[in-house]
Amino acid sequence: MILEGVVTTVSASGQLNIAPMGPHFNPEDDHFELQPFETSVTCRNLMENPCGVLHVTDDVLLIVRSALNCLEPIPAAPPATKIKGVVLTDSCRWHEFEAISKPTHSPRKIFHCRIVATVKNRDFYGFNRAKHAVLEATIVATRIDFLPIAEIQHQLRRWESIVAKTGGNDEQIAFQLVQEFIRSKLDV
Repeated sequence: MILEGVVTTVSASGQLNIAPMGPHFNPEDDHFELQPFETSVTCRNLMENPCGVLHVTDDVLLIVRSALNCLEPIPAAPPATKIKGVVLTDSCRWHEFEAISKPTHSPRKIFHCRIVATVKNRDFYGFNRAKHAVLEATIVATRIDFLPIAEIQHQLRRWESIVAKTGGNDEQIAFQLVQEFIRSKLDV
């Protein structure tokens, strides 16, 4: 399955990157696959420093802000325990990992990762319909350059209704950020 989460990586020079990622993940295994685009900071960091932290979170505002590069201020991020990396301490749980293979050349790099430490911080509160809608809208926002505009606009209207009916304050803020981002890209 694909598990939506947030990955932190650190460059060789110590520069932190926080990015939403959907690794191929089996909860019964201690391995997973990350498939970042070759041009991404996550990919570059993993090539320089082949480790990171996969965070499982129910905080859609964190996911949206990391996807849209508007994480100000940076969340609390102390050092990881087993790898050269950092942990987002408000996550439900996190998996420190090592990339155990260097990928071959392709548009999407495939990193085979091994979990070296897992920490459960708090219970996963869960997702309601609004959180799901925000996640889907965020995924569309990150793919705006190659999706049909009419489809994006149609889906946004649908998701807006869901968020208005079932979302709390964080979901409302997150969805507004996604809408503003998409509108700015589409000049609507």
